[in-house]
Amino acid sequence: MSDAPHPLEKLRQDAWIGDAVLELYVRSYVLREMGGVDAVMKTRFTCNQFLNCFGNPTKVEADIGVVYEREGLDAAFTWIREHLEPLFKKQEARRTPARR
Repeated sequence: MSDAPHPLEKLRQDAWIGDAVLELYVRSYVLREMGGVDAVMKTRFTCNQFLNCFGNPTKVEADIGVVYEREGLDAAFTWIREHLEPLFKKQEARRTPARR
């Protein structure tokens, strides 16, 4: 009998870790870009509606978790910066000043 988790459970576990890594990245990003806390912007970057642009949100978070587990935090941050951040920046640029 294998000790490996069921594939769906493995996906959930990877996503759970990936969600935490994404939260850390985005909070640092918001502080750097905005010069302070902006919970609304953080939510726009981490919400399922945004992640859905890249596929199933759980799968996106799981992908981040897998990168983190295999290659570490810097690699996971690079993955987020290269895969998610460009679209987020594009969407943010289109927001009206009153909606930021």
